[in-house]
Amino acid sequence: MERESEWILRAQQGDHRAFGQLVRAYQRPVYNLAYRMLGDAAAAEEAAQEAFLRAYQHLRSYQPGRKFVNWLLSITSHYCIDQLRQRRLSQLSLEESFPPDILCSGQPTPEQVVDRREREIVVQEMLARLRRSPKWRASVRRQSNHGSSGLGSSWPAYGERWRRRDELPTGKMEDVSDLGQHAIGR
Repeated sequence: MERESEWILRAQQGDHRAFGQLVRAYQRPVYNLAYRMLGDAAAAEEAAQEAFLRAYQHLRSYQPGRKFVNWLLSITSHYCIDQLRQRRLSQLSLEESFPPDILCSGQPTPEQVVDRREREIVVQEMLARLRRSPKWRASVRRQSNHGSSGLGSSWPAYGERWRRRDELPTGKMEDVSDLGQHAIGR
């Protein structure tokens, strides 16, 4: 224990031989922990080397009140956890669907955002055509006089009425009707 304190103090002052003594003293417990966590001898050797390298780089932050071996094993453990995370992510293929626990942000996907924007453009174009039509203005006035809120719940009825009258191109009205229902929260 006394020798360990001396080695630590000398290593903190830049003595590479003293740090080499610490490596020799703790290489087996560090390797064993890494091997138990990673399950692979080569990965455990790499993890042990990385743990000692990180310990050397952060030796000044070591607090003498703690056991050195516990501090060193903590560094080893954190490095191994990082390696396991990287392994898990690298094993996921872009072809496979992601597990829900990885992608659970609740945000729309880029495809959904683009689709929504395209549909909004179609709706705006259709509304612009409708607004130029005298029949549209008269219909909206009638609806507001009878207490309806215009597009509200009767959007599909407007779409059906206009499609029957051939006022709008037939191919896009279904898309607009779906959007109208989506926009009003159905």
